[in-house]
Amino acid sequence: MSKKRAVVSLGHEALGDTTGAQRDAVRVTAIALADLVEADYQLTITHSNGPQVSMIHKAMTQLRRVYIDYTPAPMCVCSAMSQGYVGYDIQNALRSELFSRGISKPVSTILTQVTVDPYDEAFYEPTKVIGRYMAKEDAETEIKKGNYVREYPGKGYRRVIAAPKPIDIVEIEAIRTLADADQVVIACGGGGIPVIEQQHVLKGASAVIEKDSIAGKLAADLGCDELIILTGVDCVYRNYGTEEQSPISVMTLEEAVEAVAGGEFEAGTMLPKIEAAIAYLSKVRAGKVLITSMAKVKEAVRGRAGTVITV
Repeated sequence: MSKKRAVVSLGHEALGDTTGAQRDAVRVTAIALADLVEADYQLTITHSNGPQVSMIHKAMTQLRRVYIDYTPAPMCVCSAMSQGYVGYDIQNALRSELFSRGISKPVSTILTQVTVDPYDEAFYEPTKVIGRYMAKEDAETEIKKGNYVREYPGKGYRRVIAAPKPIDIVEIEAIRTLADADQVVIACGGGGIPVIEQQHVLKGASAVIEKDSIAGKLAADLGCDELIILTGVDCVYRNYGTEEQSPISVMTLEEAVEAVAGGEFEAGTMLPKIEAAIAYLSKVRAGKVLITSMAKVKEAVRGRAGTVITV
């Protein structure tokens, strides 16, 4: 297949954070994705799910509080729900946008599991905040269950879960088969459903996986030509947020590694994206990473915007 194969990673801006906002946001997102399809890309799409999985977790927890016969939904189930819900909106919006342009192409969502190491250090120092604010009594109940909580003075307590590194994408061959057939695939949503393999049985883990981390692995596993990370800024900046801020249009893999080692990028914002680029380019030496915003992606694929990272 001569098309350029790319994994596209969608950030929070592409989805919004409520059901209504998401329906509106994906219509705009679908335009940018359809532009890439028209530019002769075969797309495999992954996306964030922070607000969505948090909303689902809150709803399922409240359901258990109101109806005591219901079993609380574990994080792995909430993650699966968010994958289906977000994927449903993206695939319908993109399918409609493609049809409006005279393009008949299947768009499919694959519910994707990702294995993690039960001894990953992240399980001992969880950092991802999830769910509603709780009273002290509810927080103590969570602690007794073995869960972590964090206190927010004047507001209450919130649960904190781990963000381990991904090991293997369980459904990678199914994703590859659809990609090879030139279909648009939505997979590994929200980083994938984290699972632990125990004697060939997959068991859900109380965790989330960083979506940029899985995007880099997905692009590497598929041997894609490009990893396109769409985020809230038009490009990567040096000294971001300071008077010395300056855009980076081109960066080598070596320069990216040095910048990370020097603490150039902020954790939780640009750092995971650069780390994903490094992971991908370390495996696919002929690959290219493009980091830009939704608004600039059409220009960026033509070399007129964004940040390009290569070996």
